[in-house]
Amino acid sequence: MNTTTIDSMVQRKLIEILRILYENQEPIGARLIADKMNERGYPIGERGVRYHLRILDERGLTQRQGYDGRIITERGKKELENALVGDRTGFIITRIEKLIYDTTFDLKTKQGSVIINTSIIDKKDLDDTVEIMRHVINEGYCFSPYLKIMEEGASFSDINIPEGKIGIATMCSITIDGILLKSGIPVTPKYGGLLDVKNRKPTGFEDIIVYTGTSIDPMKIFISKKMTRVLEAVETGSGSLLANLREIPESSVKEAENILKSAMSMGIADVTQIGESGKSVLNAPVESGKVGVVVYAGTNIMAAVEESGINVNTYPISTIMDFKDLKKL
Repeated sequence: MNTTTIDSMVQRKLIEILRILYENQEPIGARLIADKMNERGYPIGERGVRYHLRILDERGLTQRQGYDGRIITERGKKELENALVGDRTGFIITRIEKLIYDTTFDLKTKQGSVIINTSIIDKKDLDDTVEIMRHVINEGYCFSPYLKIMEEGASFSDINIPEGKIGIATMCSITIDGILLKSGIPVTPKYGGLLDVKNRKPTGFEDIIVYTGTSIDPMKIFISKKMTRVLEAVETGSGSLLANLREIPESSVKEAENILKSAMSMGIADVTQIGESGKSVLNAPVESGKVGVVVYAGTNIMAAVEESGINVNTYPISTIMDFKDLKKL
């Protein structure tokens, strides 16, 4: 594969498609490949997958098997063997940093773009889903009550809502990083983790994943492994919630506190804890001269829905959306 003529992002997607075909053994189609790509942190639609498959076909790395889909060829397997395991390491943080930069929300005007997570459910489950979301929001375990419900056939970015499905856009907690950056405060997303809660108060992170060392969004990992206990926290006050930690300079703490307080009063954020310079926050280590800020993740709301037995496909940190398109539940 000629890496000099193929964009690095396209290159990563081509390698990941080859991995998916290799792992499945049997022929699979573009829609299933798109689902698996999204699960692995690559926001891409069915149309985008078809484009990449054409490139792979032309290079003899994949082969069409009628209407059943594609398989990987022997040449494709050799290409995959040569691909570095670390190809995607750091991909998530790169995507996060871009979306942080693209966030334009202004606390004073209440206008601009925010980062969202996208979840897809069956249309028949909408009423039950909304009821569960209300409970999570009322207990304060959700980053923000602002969301958008999208009907079947709707599409934006690389996300398409299939027939018979409903899309739900929830505000992503990384939005707060964009707001801080827009206010002139340097911010570094550090960890995504599973936060233990007892008597409705956070006691410490059970598990954390460093954003720079993963190729899959940490929230996606914890949800897919069914490690959350959001409903339990809602019902009893004790459970395991998704949260993330970012670092800010010690010198900017007072200004950041004012910004966060303003955001919380608007329902834009749910800040769990602000640490002290160079000291761990809820068991998560922080660099010297930096202060850790822990925020509940926006994906808690849909993790609770999945815990209830409803089938949910969630794509954390999926894209940006104009805040005016979101409504308070």
